[in-house]
Amino acid sequence: MQFSRQWLLAAVGAGLLAGCATQSPPMPAEIHRQSGTLNNLVLTSAWKAAPVSTNAIQDNWLATFQDDQLNALVAEAMTNNPDLRVASSRVEQAWHYVRLAKAALRPTVNLFGTGGLNMGGGDISSALQGISLGASWEPDLWGRMRYGRNAAQATHASARADYEFSRQSLAATIAKSWFTATETWLQLQIAEDMVQAARQLLTLAETRRRVGAGSEEEIALARADLATYQDTARQVRFAHEQTLRALELLLGRYPAAELQARRDMVALPSAIPAGLPLEMLERRPDVIAAERRVAAAFHRVGEAKAARLPRLILNANAAAIDSDILQLKEDFENPTGGAGAKLLAPIYQGGALKTQVEIRSLEQKQAVAEYARISLRALSDVENSLSSARALRDRQSFLEQAVAENQRALDLAQTNYRIGRGDLRNVQHQQLTVCAARLALLRVRSEQLGERVNLHLSLGGSFEPSMMAEVNLTMK
Repeated sequence: MQFSRQWLLAAVGAGLLAGCATQSPPMPAEIHRQSGTLNNLVLTSAWKAAPVSTNAIQDNWLATFQDDQLNALVAEAMTNNPDLRVASSRVEQAWHYVRLAKAALRPTVNLFGTGGLNMGGGDISSALQGISLGASWEPDLWGRMRYGRNAAQATHASARADYEFSRQSLAATIAKSWFTATETWLQLQIAEDMVQAARQLLTLAETRRRVGAGSEEEIALARADLATYQDTARQVRFAHEQTLRALELLLGRYPAAELQARRDMVALPSAIPAGLPLEMLERRPDVIAAERRVAAAFHRVGEAKAARLPRLILNANAAAIDSDILQLKEDFENPTGGAGAKLLAPIYQGGALKTQVEIRSLEQKQAVAEYARISLRALSDVENSLSSARALRDRQSFLEQAVAENQRALDLAQTNYRIGRGDLRNVQHQQLTVCAARLALLRVRSEQLGERVNLHLSLGGSFEPSMMAEVNLTMK
């Protein structure tokens, strides 16, 4: 008995003192090296697609558009969007998996009671009355459970980053849809102007035919042009309604196309700083989520390796047992208690534990490759947005000149018509040309706004005042 007590104390001491420290997961620089893809990239130089300020990336980009209704729509979507609520639920689930992993590190305590009457022929244990209180604890000797806890925490952090990126993506989609709704409404006004001009051309062709100066061919061509412009106007109206329905769906509303679009295009904000590529990778939520998945995979490898080592389980109990029927031993004392330990050492399991380590190692390799893929895509997103913004800026300059020159030609045609040197048909055709140029310019202005939103999203800038704002979740 004395030897057993000493051995038990020694086992407890070993459990408390011999726990191995867990290793830290690789840092982003190490992940870059492991991936091979990012290792040779220069991430501390300026962006290549266009000259841009390398000052720190700014948050709160939504406010730069100075549109209170857009701000209200984004706030509504943050509350009611169903996809975002699904993502929020995933974060909560990941948090509870963390709680489960932490619970495995703590002792467990169970209370057991029994009692009853044995009327013959039944379970003899029903003749016993008593209560037992037992506790057990597995010291985490090799870090298996701590690796599991760390993996759960990294998975939770990854889910939170994914959720944040979903919020930012939703805000960006709302903004671009709002700008598109304004664009299609303005397009509809121009399309209706073109229909009106085509009607005037048809009236003129019919008048010329009556006075003998025109022909049926002119009337047929005028009618065909009118039908074409009417069809264009109908398509634009349909596109406007579909844009409103899509926007209402994002807001969690019934898609009835009842939302009223803004009647003028917002001004493009001034140029923004883009920071450096490395700074973008360190703040963009989807890249952070990928990095946390690498950390989780790393800890799963450690957990699998530790599972191949022996386990020690300590237990203790205290009980009081009595019986009105059975004769207990004369030396039996109430209450009774004891303590012990159980050693579990895996000897042979058909290679399952080794295979599990290999699987977890391959999962870590996959996570590293996935991080490289997402990082390259993020770099490409920024470069593409900068390149598109530069091209659109040039196009805007060209189209503004085209609109101005076409408007000047229209003014000259109207002047010639008033003094009797021109034909009304020339005036109407030139008016249609002006409308077409206005449509092209409107499209470019809308694309500029959309690309500005894309750039903010690509750089990892938050639509809120602070980056990676606290997720509104109830963590019980």
